[in-house]
Amino acid sequence: MSNNNRVTEVRTSQKETGQEQRVFSFKATQLVWLLFGILEALIALRIGLMLVGANPNSPIVALIYGITYLFLFPFTGLIGSPTYGSFVLELSSMFAMLIYALIAWAMERTIWLLFYRPRGQVVAVTETATGENHITP
Repeated sequence: MSNNNRVTEVRTSQKETGQEQRVFSFKATQLVWLLFGILEALIALRIGLMLVGANPNSPIVALIYGITYLFLFPFTGLIGSPTYGSFVLELSSMFAMLIYALIAWAMERTIWLLFYRPRGQVVAVTETATGENHITP
């Protein structure tokens, strides 16, 4: 009596070309938007604090003014700022927000153009292994 057992094993793996570059470009563009989004929020907060006449000697207000001053320095005096008592509308800060948004958009597009790769073909690799076991009495 002879008993033939055949065992077949099939393994299929898929590799998508360019996936690592797409992940990198996605993360890099998200980082650009995060950093510029934080900057835009701080500038908007500064505009709001100036608009309500916040006390510049307050530690948090002084911190926000100090951080944003570094980024608003090139725009100082570009446009006049209307004032009413202690209330100030910094139009130059609004202009700076527009410029920084355009810079963020240009950086994001540049990263996308340099590093993004469209989806390629999915390459499937199939391995088949057959083993034979013969049992004889």
